[in-house]
Amino acid sequence: MPENFHNKLKIINDPVYGFINIPSELHYDIIRHPYFQRLRRIKQLGFSYYVYPGAVHTRFDHVLGAMHLMDNAIFELRKKGKEITEDERLGALTAILLHDIGHGPYSHTLEGILIPGVNHEEMTLLLMEKINKDLGGKISMGISIFKNEYKKKFLHSLVSSQLDTDRLDYLRRDSFFSGVTEGGIGTDRIIKMMNVVNDDLVIEEKGIYSAEQFIVARRIMYWQVYLHKTVIAAEEILKRAIRRAKEESKKNGVFATPALAYFFDNDFNGIETVKSEPLFPYTLEKYTKLDDADVIVSLKEWMNHPDKILSVLSRSLINRELFHVSISNKPFEKDKINKIKKKVAEKYKIQIEETDWFVFSDIVKNKAYNTGNDNQITVLLKNGKTEDIAKASDLSNIITLSRTVEKYYLCYPKNID
Repeated sequence: MPENFHNKLKIINDPVYGFINIPSELHYDIIRHPYFQRLRRIKQLGFSYYVYPGAVHTRFDHVLGAMHLMDNAIFELRKKGKEITEDERLGALTAILLHDIGHGPYSHTLEGILIPGVNHEEMTLLLMEKINKDLGGKISMGISIFKNEYKKKFLHSLVSSQLDTDRLDYLRRDSFFSGVTEGGIGTDRIIKMMNVVNDDLVIEEKGIYSAEQFIVARRIMYWQVYLHKTVIAAEEILKRAIRRAKEESKKNGVFATPALAYFFDNDFNGIETVKSEPLFPYTLEKYTKLDDADVIVSLKEWMNHPDKILSVLSRSLINRELFHVSISNKPFEKDKINKIKKKVAEKYKIQIEETDWFVFSDIVKNKAYNTGNDNQITVLLKNGKTEDIAKASDLSNIITLSRTVEKYYLCYPKNID
């Protein structure tokens, strides 16, 4: 045993679960890696703290919590006689620990904006492969589980499914830090009710009520936190500020931190352009330098930029002078939108075609549960048969929650009259 091994068996005091153990020397080295430490500087819920001041927790907190739940789940499955080797356990813990490593600043908000055509899962895989190289190939099994290429498919389901340790942690954690208690779930009960049948992750029938609560909590959290109208406004303004800054950087130049400027100066379109040589190693290096601080520092400078559109958008975010948001169950009438655009053009003395930066309408969707697919939540009935929770449940709401709910929003500056 290495002399410093015990120095790496640390415990972390987590406000949600109490003490979390770092399970191995390998996982200590992963957590110490600069790519992983970057997650401390990326907020889990983007601009949700503009509505819920306590929601300032980070991706770092979340993945540690998800790893803790993964370890608990494996412990319970082993107790029920499911064969999970120590290498498989460590691989599954690695997969969940690194599943969010590819997130950019403000998490989902700027996904596809800074690097068009690229999602955080694709960046996660690139960074996992680089970390694997740095650690001498020690996380190969974790990557295999993450990619759903490992022979025991239920291990991937613990990482990514409709009842995975990722969702179990973020619902409970986001509920805790936002203060939206209706989003709280019984993670311990759900994990204790997990089982495996024919390589599929299932929930035992006596745990069905906890699983139902999980689905209902997910719906509540989406409408009250993730898709809160103020959060939508802030996130959409940020997207426009970044797009406008990128345009200005190509025309007249604009201040940006070095990491952010790199993605203004270079054009990407899909993951293959990111991986293209000779820029690839440099692109990866710059991406791993990006975090929320790059965005905030740049926005503070853009507040005084001569481009009126960029300065207004930036001031709106920094000073929390957010736009008005109207919500409707049907699309907004074009005449109403055009009238607002005319008023905005007059107030800010801009061309009518430029008002798209300040006046915008779109749709948000919420589907708490996807029924009837390979990724469904499967209930193990007492008679040994398995069934989709939507059919097994005596709660008619589950069928309702499997339908997509759509809402339309219209966003524009306040006080335009």
